[in-house]
Amino acid sequence: MAKAKTKFYCTECGYESPKWFGKCPGCQAWNSMVEETESVVKTQGMSAPIFHSKEKAQSIINIESDKEPRILTGIGELNRVLGGGIVPGSLVLVGGDPGIGKSTLLLQTSHALTTQGLRVLYISGEESVRQTRLRADRLGALSGELYVLCETNMESIEEAIEQIQPQFLVIDSIQTVFLPEVTSAPGSVTQVRECTTRFMRIAKIRGIATVLVGHVTKEGAIAGPRMLEHMVDCVLYFEGERHHTYRLLRAVKNRFGSTNEIGIFEMGEGGLVEVENPSELFLSERPLGVAGSTVVASMEGTRPVLVELQALVAATHFPSPRRMCTGMDHQRMALIIAVLEKRMGMFLQNQDAYLNVAGGVKLDEPAIDLAVAVSIASSFRDISTKPYDVFFGEVGLTGEVRGVSRAETRVKEAAKLGFRRVIMPEKSMKGWKHPQDIQIIGVSTVADALSVALD
Repeated sequence: MAKAKTKFYCTECGYESPKWFGKCPGCQAWNSMVEETESVVKTQGMSAPIFHSKEKAQSIINIESDKEPRILTGIGELNRVLGGGIVPGSLVLVGGDPGIGKSTLLLQTSHALTTQGLRVLYISGEESVRQTRLRADRLGALSGELYVLCETNMESIEEAIEQIQPQFLVIDSIQTVFLPEVTSAPGSVTQVRECTTRFMRIAKIRGIATVLVGHVTKEGAIAGPRMLEHMVDCVLYFEGERHHTYRLLRAVKNRFGSTNEIGIFEMGEGGLVEVENPSELFLSERPLGVAGSTVVASMEGTRPVLVELQALVAATHFPSPRRMCTGMDHQRMALIIAVLEKRMGMFLQNQDAYLNVAGGVKLDEPAIDLAVAVSIASSFRDISTKPYDVFFGEVGLTGEVRGVSRAETRVKEAAKLGFRRVIMPEKSMKGWKHPQDIQIIGVSTVADALSVALD
């Protein structure tokens, strides 16, 4: 019999050690080492290298730069996030909170691919085949080329792949799959790493586009070793509130495209529906003529998105004021409040400040600074902004408004949605043709912007 031994693995970075550490020597994370019992004998398939190549090294300029062929998934928002479609032989990892719609998205994608003549194998380790059939009935995703299998044994899954020969493979989820040769439980660090390695070999050697569904921790990160995200070609996060109908699909890693794009869906009775104009969705419930409410033109990849910012400034009852924000960096909000106090003379030290990005969107670009400053000043002075104004611009520590990229695209989106005025950095007004149906006001300082917005 194979001799078993105990090792400790870091759940964050995959660091391996024969003894336990309170602090991981690899990534310096505390309390991340878990004990795993594994066999010292490894199968040939697990230890064999993935690729064997006897080619010699060659100059990069002599290598042909053919574009990767892509398969259109039939879902435009998913194609956008993937960079134009899924690449054959790629390994994609999709994570998200329970019940957010990961299985629904992949089942709809599988059905759309079968309508193009592709053969799809859907491996479900958490639902029976009848449960998957009921979901497919509700989504209208029934097709003769969509094969469903309820299996968690890696060897049985490989036999099914050999028998069906699919062009698209879905594993739902990777935490339920196990290798019999590995003695640790399914979902452990060792099992997840070894099973992912097997699926990576299958995807690369056979050219099968493979999607792995991953569970997430309470912090929102994909469960398992951090090296799991390094092994795959693309990492997608499916975000959103379970009590809201909209969902955001965001790429945090993509070897075949940009990571700045987002896909927006709306959850309905018949499944996920694409949202082609997200600005209208995020502004549909915006109140008009309310102090603290502004509209910012943000960029998500190549797509302009208009989102409402809401600020509330109220007298505090505590020795130190509270600073809370949702949808943006907390430190960025504190920085803007400090600029308003120092440069604009606003006494905010005895005021609680709350900021919310309506719609659950997360904005991380500096171009939202000006809208944040106007929102906080509007609530503090209890003066409402004009309901048809849009703001964008980066705010510096001296109170200046710095230029941002893609100003023309932001202005065109605001004009298309019926906004009448844009307050933006003066330096970003040069080098492009201004639309005639919207007024553009350039400002160089926060004081100029507040005098225009709160007059």
